[in-house]
Amino acid sequence: MVKILFVCHGNICRSTMAQYVMEDLARRAGLEGDILTDSAGTSTDEIGNPIHPGTRRKLDEMGVRYGDHRARQLTARDYRDFDYLVGMDGANLREMRRMLGGDPQGKMSLLLDHTDRPGSIADPWYTGDFDATWRDVLEGCQGLLERLKREGALPAG
Repeated sequence: MVKILFVCHGNICRSTMAQYVMEDLARRAGLEGDILTDSAGTSTDEIGNPIHPGTRRKLDEMGVRYGDHRARQLTARDYRDFDYLVGMDGANLREMRRMLGGDPQGKMSLLLDHTDRPGSIADPWYTGDFDATWRDVLEGCQGLLERLKREGALPAG
């Protein structure tokens, strides 16, 4: 089983969207038993809070199921427990490395690094543009899923 942790600043917008988009893609590909996803934030700002209403609306609009998520902070245990730790922007990645003491096993990446246009996913907390976040998250998750298949971490099916 491949274990993926999606990480953003507060764990209520981008990382939760990525978590549930990846679960949806895995389910549609018949791989739901092959992928475990979760999400976390680098800050303590939103701990215990539910998914941002804008993220919930976008997931509902796109027919993506989600659970009763509560924001949590990234922990050292996450580095041991997950195969991939996927940040949404450069600040997230820097903070992940700081919090976890680096990335000795090369588990960390940015979500859009798995696409033809690497870069950061804008935070809809500030932009208000959940449609743009959706497009970036979907493209990144599709790219990551394809990479995992190519590398043999998942059945090619």
